[in-house]
Amino acid sequence: HHLIDICESNEFFSVHDFQRLAYRAIDDILARGRLPFIVGGTGLYVASVTEGYVMSDRAPDLNYRAELEKLSTPELYAQLLEQAPDAQVDARNRNRVMRMLEKIHDGDDFIPHNQPRYNCLKLGVSWPREILKARIDERLEKRMREGMVDEVRGLLANGASVEFMLKLGLEYRFITQYITGEIGSEAEMCHELSLAIKRFAKRQMIWFRRDKDIHWLDMAADPQAEAAALITAFLAE
Repeated sequence: HHLIDICESNEFFSVHDFQRLAYRAIDDILARGRLPFIVGGTGLYVASVTEGYVMSDRAPDLNYRAELEKLSTPELYAQLLEQAPDAQVDARNRNRVMRMLEKIHDGDDFIPHNQPRYNCLKLGVSWPREILKARIDERLEKRMREGMVDEVRGLLANGASVEFMLKLGLEYRFITQYITGEIGSEAEMCHELSLAIKRFAKRQMIWFRRDKDIHWLDMAADPQAEAAALITAFLAE
């Protein structure tokens, strides 16, 4: 496995950083004659590699970003409309709104485009809704049993800020809210977290369904054999 434990708590890490390190890891794997697998995950990060996003290499103004972080999402969107009335962006997408404000602030007029570096076979896993919900609950219960609450307590004790933890994945966010008292009990936290993960899974599927190159495995049959056959044919080409 690659790209695990690659930055410190509180350290800024972007999709640009992920793509750069993923390219490095993939090129190293290929140079050794091995086959890399990207397993995920967050659609934007996966697509940045498989579709070859070409992004601006201008370094962000971290001081300006820190000022933006102090504002609520509606305040950020209002500020964007003041500076760019014709901006086409979802008012609820905090990251996109902030990025557009940063580009305006930096005078960055770079237009992103795609330049794929690799020929990729994309395999997707899709479960019936009720099975997916059950698997989400089983996974969450397993992570709680394995001590994820203590993991988050340890991160906070070792210098990770609450603000940093709240920006991470859903589990870290909700557990941090429980530890800081924003959520009253562990049972309530697990219930709210389960609902949030299921909503997120639905949004993930909407994202991935837009990619017509993904081959969706039949999970009711023999997905492992199906995947192996697809990979064999892909490599033969």
